[in-house]
Amino acid sequence: MLAPREGGIYLDATFGAGGYSRMILDVAGTHLIGIDRDRTAIAGGFDLVERSGGRLTLVEDRFSHLERVCATTGFATVDGIVLDVGVSSMQLDEAGRGFSFRHDGPLDMRMGHDGPTAADVVARASEAELADIIYVFGEERQSRAVARAIVAGRKEAPIATTRALADLVSKVVRAKPRDIHPATRTFQALRIFVNEELDELQLALEAAERVLKAGGRLVVVSFHSLEDRIVKNFLNERGKTSGGSRHLPEVSKAEPSFHLLTRRPLVPNESEISANPRARSAKLRAAERTEASAHLPGDRPSWPRLSDVMRGG
Repeated sequence: MLAPREGGIYLDATFGAGGYSRMILDVAGTHLIGIDRDRTAIAGGFDLVERSGGRLTLVEDRFSHLERVCATTGFATVDGIVLDVGVSSMQLDEAGRGFSFRHDGPLDMRMGHDGPTAADVVARASEAELADIIYVFGEERQSRAVARAIVAGRKEAPIATTRALADLVSKVVRAKPRDIHPATRTFQALRIFVNEELDELQLALEAAERVLKAGGRLVVVSFHSLEDRIVKNFLNERGKTSGGSRHLPEVSKAEPSFHLLTRRPLVPNESEISANPRARSAKLRAAERTEASAHLPGDRPSWPRLSDVMRGG
């Protein structure tokens, strides 16, 4: 879907272990900017920078800043952008990062290395705020019970490790055989909240619209319904002509800024899932930039935000 071509300029906005970047660089003459907010990922890509012969530039930053990153690296516009959204396999597998309850470690969950941790949120957020966070970002139906349990538990002792939180949630969320682990949705919610992932995604999509050349392609891989809904709504809105009401005076119409390449998301087949079980929930959407001007940014959803909770507002 990205269809990299010789001499093109591309942006891998979620560098991770560099898998996408390697395949883009395999196309002769391509130039690539790689972004990751995790400095461990950036450090792991230094060998690829050396082997690229000057065609790869790595930047430690949030992908919501991709427009600024492109400008500072000398490429105001690019031919393609790929986003592989969410937590990386390396982050999940490293116990010290605190993303997974399968490995006991500090309750951190930060993709970068700054700002409040998940332990800070669990310690500071009110019961109502915790319930909202877990319900909105984890889609956990028993969010109020989980929030009550967290507040009660932290009165006894700080909830500072992944195992402590997972054990606490497991006491109030009852799972049926073959269901996901009882703490899965709570961990997802805290991770999304701590990293401001949904706001970051919306901002990154809007920035991508501004920096893509006409004919440039945007490819986004998401892993749960919250992410996919944002991508779907963004591309659908940008992919149609806005019509006025027949009851109101004629207004200028925003021309479509994207042509959709995937009316429905592409999903992995059985062989892909067998080779990489973590890909089972992946959904890929893609679109091609038109010559129309970028649309004005829309209003942000009124979901819980890290800055409000941590300042007690």
